[in-house]
Amino acid sequence: MPSSGAARGESEEFTSTRAQQVVIEACRAAGLGSDGARLIRLGENALFRLERHPIIVRIARSADYLASARLEVRVSRWLEAEGFPASRVVEDVEQARVVAGHPVTFWHLIEENDRKPTYGELGRVLRDLHALRPPADLELPHYDVFGRSGLRIEKTAGIPSDDREFLRKRSRELHERLAELRFESPRGPVHGDAHVQNLMVDRDGQVVLIDFENFSFDYPEWDLMVTATEHDSLSWQTSEQYGDFIGAYGRDLRDWSGFPTLRAIQEFKMTTWLMQNIGESAEIADEYARRIASLRDDSAPRDWQPG
Repeated sequence: MPSSGAARGESEEFTSTRAQQVVIEACRAAGLGSDGARLIRLGENALFRLERHPIIVRIARSADYLASARLEVRVSRWLEAEGFPASRVVEDVEQARVVAGHPVTFWHLIEENDRKPTYGELGRVLRDLHALRPPADLELPHYDVFGRSGLRIEKTAGIPSDDREFLRKRSRELHERLAELRFESPRGPVHGDAHVQNLMVDRDGQVVLIDFENFSFDYPEWDLMVTATEHDSLSWQTSEQYGDFIGAYGRDLRDWSGFPTLRAIQEFKMTTWLMQNIGESAEIADEYARRIASLRDDSAPRDWQPG
């Protein structure tokens, strides 16, 4: 039975202030010190680095995310057994713990190298990941193409009503386009959010894959669409960087006839992802306004900023 704290957590807006309250309670329940816990990211989850322990605390937005949190823990343990370079859960802490309505997981801190991962390394990691075969007892879902976009559209406060209606209509159109696609690749393990920011280079120079909440068993195109869209629509990589990516992986998704549909889906998801944080700052609100305006005009340039 959820506690009254869980009910309150699910009804409150997920802000950096709310996340700070949850990390204190979660650490107390786990027997960890939260003094000096530092918020390092607020997105789909809030990530805190503990000062007193080499641990990252990951807090999900609501109890709706519990299944994803549990999946992350299972995937991490499987990849560790495979010897695959990926982030590891803390084994002697209950996983996933629900605190005030928020699923919480605890991860070993990855001590970062001075250098950043490259797009060539992203291509190689995805190639190696897609070649793995999960064990039969690891039940992976199919890729949830639209993820929580529908939930964000309905629950995000502070967006104009015509934006909300436009996004509902765009969602219906994209679902129809997706139903007509025919994939040619075999299904396999898919990361589900495969951008270079979900790689880290540890102090030994090893590239490590992180963030498994969208992990699934599906078509590899879902991983390739992220960087392909960032390059094709947004020019977030140079031609040399994108060339390194496709050279390491062995395929350019833009050559596939289904790419325009996947690109449109990725742009839609990137907009709804950012939308949920518009109350955090004027900069985020301005970026959301820029993105939603672009979605209304397919021919308009996407002068989006990473966020």
